[in-house]
Amino acid sequence: MLRTVLSPRMLGLHLLTVVVLVAFILLGRWQLGVFQESGKPRAAADPAPVAVTALAPVGAQMDGMSVGRRVTVSGVYDPSGQLLVVDRQPDVDAPGGKVSHDQGFWVLTPLRLGDGTLVPVVRGWTAKADAPALAVPSGEVTVAGRLRPSQGTDSVQRRSDELPRGQVQTVSTGQLVNLWSGGRIRDGYVVAEPPSGALAQVKVAPPVVGGTLTWRNLAYAANWWIFAGFAVFMWFHFVRDAMRTDREHRKKSPEMVLEG
Repeated sequence: MLRTVLSPRMLGLHLLTVVVLVAFILLGRWQLGVFQESGKPRAAADPAPVAVTALAPVGAQMDGMSVGRRVTVSGVYDPSGQLLVVDRQPDVDAPGGKVSHDQGFWVLTPLRLGDGTLVPVVRGWTAKADAPALAVPSGEVTVAGRLRPSQGTDSVQRRSDELPRGQVQTVSTGQLVNLWSGGRIRDGYVVAEPPSGALAQVKVAPPVVGGTLTWRNLAYAANWWIFAGFAVFMWFHFVRDAMRTDREHRKKSPEMVLEG
């Protein structure tokens, strides 16, 4: 039996089967990877900037398609309403709260528009709560940046101790309504690009869209693995037939010698 399995003809079959099997498995993994990648969010088109008033309403939630859009807004900063968003890194997508404890602050300042509404603006990031860069620009300014949705007050793991006056955990429209009296607040907030003065830039991503799973690639992956299983089946079939033929030849050989 071992002589049959290790014969030159069968060794060629073994090698061919291994090559085919590895190739089919790798092709299946490749198609599976394409399927998994298709479901991941990807960057969407990044339209030209528009006025923030077109995307951030008053008394209603902004549309999900507006998240990350480039906007411009003109108005006057209200220094009396400036807040520090605690435990933040200079990246919108970085976790806040206890995970980023004492890593810095977002500088959040209300910008009053000509119609009297307020737009929360994250002017930048600072490592210290008493940095000179916190000074608020005076007069009318035009801010360019990206629009972000309001954060839930429970979106971060909060500190157990009470925050000092002028500091908050999140940029929540519902909370700002109580803190910034005397004005209607537009939903969401603008992350300034570039930042204000000497503040550091808070990184903010452009719009993204959800991926669409390409089930066809998953079917292709399954097909390649089925082919791999079929290759193993055929290998077994050929090896079994070769061993059976070899046994029959060995049985006939003694009989032929006796007849002679």
